[in-house]
Amino acid sequence: MRVVLLYPTWTGAYGIIAHFARRNSRWPPLNLALLGAILEEHGHEVHIIDGEVDGLSIPDIASQAIALKPDIIGLTAFSPFFHINKDLAYAIKEIDASIPIMIGGPHITITGKDSMSSAFDYLFVGEAEYSLPQFIDELERGGDISQVGGILYAQNGDIISTGEAEPIDMTREYPLDRFPFPARHLLPMHKYQLGTLRGRLPMTSIQTMRGCPWKCIFCASDALKTTRVIKRSPASVVAEMSQVVDTYGIKHFYIVDDVMTLWPKHITEICDRIDAAGLDITFEGSTRANLVTDELIERLASSGLIRLSFGLETVNTEMRKTMKKKVPLEYYVTANRILNKYNVEALNSVMIGLPGETRETVDETLRFLEAQKDISQANFAIAVPYPGTELHTMAKQGMEGMELLSDDMSEYRRYGSAVTKVNELSPEDLVELQNEGFARIYSRPHRWIPMLRKHGIMGGVLTLLRVAKYLVSKLVKPRAVSGHVGDPKHPNTV
Repeated sequence: MRVVLLYPTWTGAYGIIAHFARRNSRWPPLNLALLGAILEEHGHEVHIIDGEVDGLSIPDIASQAIALKPDIIGLTAFSPFFHINKDLAYAIKEIDASIPIMIGGPHITITGKDSMSSAFDYLFVGEAEYSLPQFIDELERGGDISQVGGILYAQNGDIISTGEAEPIDMTREYPLDRFPFPARHLLPMHKYQLGTLRGRLPMTSIQTMRGCPWKCIFCASDALKTTRVIKRSPASVVAEMSQVVDTYGIKHFYIVDDVMTLWPKHITEICDRIDAAGLDITFEGSTRANLVTDELIERLASSGLIRLSFGLETVNTEMRKTMKKKVPLEYYVTANRILNKYNVEALNSVMIGLPGETRETVDETLRFLEAQKDISQANFAIAVPYPGTELHTMAKQGMEGMELLSDDMSEYRRYGSAVTKVNELSPEDLVELQNEGFARIYSRPHRWIPMLRKHGIMGGVLTLLRVAKYLVSKLVKPRAVSGHVGDPKHPNTV
């Protein structure tokens, strides 16, 4: 069968923030490339249209997809972009309603039949590495799709569920080795670049393991079964890296693992094999601050580590307990210092609007960041209560001062929008505090050069405009906040 997989553009919804999103989040849709490779193994013809990297509108993607004369079209969706995929599906149906459309992804797994509509013919629940090829095989030969687990579809006015998707085989030491390398030949690989302190680098994403053993309240760990951690063999990872270097000349890898250093022996063996293969590459990833050690970072940096991210979220002790963030605060100070020692860029992520948030707790976090000279970068996101998370339950039930104000997924964005009220903080207040956070952190001159290297001249201009707007607002409308910088009773210390 001819299968066309679509990835619509999503950054346009972020307004001025779209510049930063495009420079830092235009990654290859690795999930579609992996499924494409699996379908090719089963003898099917696959095409992928990446509307984000090609800057295509919904009508453009729909017309290009239909021009390929597909037997079926596939989509995948996270919650904040489900509406975009739904609009795209309707646009395709308006042109040719005979083409079946299937959709999977985290949002579908979490919401199930609640996502069923006339735009979609089939919903895929759970991991689709086994169910998708089985489904396409059955569809091609006119077989019984009800025998394939993990599918929802409408029949005679009823929604049929085929039960649980077949789970990935956990009896193997490296379950993910069962699958082929992602089909990057289906993507415009020359278009993917990422801003770093070494400039914009051609890049691709890559996975070495899947899952995270912890249960922070903003993750849908139970609904998505992400606490199950499975690995690829280091040999497989480095073989894929070598293929990417040889085929595309790409030498920067974003490791998409939730916790890249969860097993130090695993990532260090990958580095040993990178060195043995003579690969001159760079890479980055995410981890927890308490998993950053001097010995480990020295080892990873010697094989190409140039950036590491971790979630600080908030420095308020009670809020950290509520969100189940069990990493002691001192580890963040140490982690930033260690990374700076080995010239590895540290990216600290902060969330504004978590349960229990007040202006004072936001200011507490900002004063901490302002005082830490080892912290050169921090990202400020507004906490979003995505479906399937404990945070969503807390917001719906009004716990810890939270109030959920909207069920419209198109508003569930981390930047420039908020769907909750927390204590006295309205959505407008949260957006204002987000802008203040960026302005206060990047008003420090020692952070300007890292910001310019990563975001470019335009990003620098936008950031400095935000800083200027904040400074003007303080002159015009000063606001007394407990512990604010300059308050003699609350000096800028932590």
